[in-house]
Amino acid sequence: MSASAALGIGTFPTAGTDIMVLNGPNLNRLGQRQPEVYGSTTLADVEAQVQSLAAQLGLTVGFFQSNFEGALIDCVHACADHGVAVIINPGGLTHTSVALRDALAEVADGAGFVEVHISNVHAREQFRHHSYLSPIARAVIAGCGVAGYELALRYLAGALPRG
Repeated sequence: MSASAALGIGTFPTAGTDIMVLNGPNLNRLGQRQPEVYGSTTLADVEAQVQSLAAQLGLTVGFFQSNFEGALIDCVHACADHGVAVIINPGGLTHTSVALRDALAEVADGAGFVEVHISNVHAREQFRHHSYLSPIARAVIAGCGVAGYELALRYLAGALPRG
């Protein structure tokens, strides 16, 4: 784990991790911030739901959330190094971060990633309609609420090579 992991909540992937669930800025505030948009489910609730489904699917998942772009990039690099697939809700970095996109390009060339948004970003402000990540993602799930994470997990479970 790099020093920047201290700038986030969770752990970096190891060689035994199948999928990492990454959450960007402000997602640590789920359940409190704009519940009319994002609902009342907390990030801990989302992680518990994903962990439960992953266990049913026979997958090992890890979780990392940070409000710091560099910490997310370091975690993405670790995913690339270990061949770990990614589910990412990049929050506002979706619309602004070429650096995060460049890091995810290495994952896209390997295990792949799914971009998740709780709200329907296309029904919101115009600036939210553009994603730097979508063109290189295996799939994009938006507007399904927190169920989008489980949909992404099911999708990647079907796409992962089984040994």
